[in-house]
Amino acid sequence: MTEGKSCSTCGDDSCKAKAMRPDETVEEHLERQKLEKRMCAIKNKIIILSGKGGVGKSTAAVNIAAGLAQQGHSVGIMDIDIHGPSIPNLLNLEGQRPKSTGEALLPIKYNDGIKVISIAFLLPSRDDAIIWRGPLKIGTIKQFMRDVEWGELDYLIIDCPPGTGDEPLTIAQTIPNVTGAVIVTTAQDLAIIDVRKSITFCAKVDFPVFGVIENMSGFICPGCGQTHDLFGSGGGQKMAEDMSVPFLGKVPIETAARDAADKGEPVVLAFPESNTARAFSEIVSKIKENIAAARA
Repeated sequence: MTEGKSCSTCGDDSCKAKAMRPDETVEEHLERQKLEKRMCAIKNKIIILSGKGGVGKSTAAVNIAAGLAQQGHSVGIMDIDIHGPSIPNLLNLEGQRPKSTGEALLPIKYNDGIKVISIAFLLPSRDDAIIWRGPLKIGTIKQFMRDVEWGELDYLIIDCPPGTGDEPLTIAQTIPNVTGAVIVTTAQDLAIIDVRKSITFCAKVDFPVFGVIENMSGFICPGCGQTHDLFGSGGGQKMAEDMSVPFLGKVPIETAARDAADKGEPVVLAFPESNTARAFSEIVSKIKENIAAARA
């Protein structure tokens, strides 16, 4: 279904939202149609995954989004990490509250451009803990897709929590045309053992894998300029080769990335000449190339 059309006027006969499913009520069918309409206005939905926490997945998400926006694309970020949302902090949007039109929730805009939604925007305090079971999390994620006024976007970046649980599974079961996944890892075996499971997950739910990012791949000393492999090097690349998925590149650790995070600004914008920013810019180009190749 395309933006501005209802199921009765949409010309896409293959759209699964047109017909009511045997197991759903009229209300559920209408809600599914509303969700499909929102998602149909978004050209590319890219899910950012990692089987391991602490590998810099959200940092990758904001820099990929900012890199795409830099190139003139309309971009949104949907933070579906319900228990540990960090996108607002990384974009210096903490404390902001989305407005409502009565029919839809308006996403927060970063730099008057990137549209962002996160559960953190809806909490009374940054210290509040979300203590929810699966159904509540699933319902919230569906609301983010159905009730947020995303408008027409070139890219929606979906930042998932670590693992292969309710959150990424909800995306897989709700959005039938996810464009693809980006997998984030660090080089050491402890991370790679878990991250491999994310690639297996993608295969099971039919997510194309656009590639693996090896994050924190070497610390660049600000004094001498030498690179020190604190977490090893090459593990993410070898994993990608072993599992026959593309490798997008290595992202180093340097003080510029830390300073950017502390400022609440993607490093590609805060320090565009840094090694980290250049690495993310190359990754964004490769993601676009892989999308084009998949559609060729």
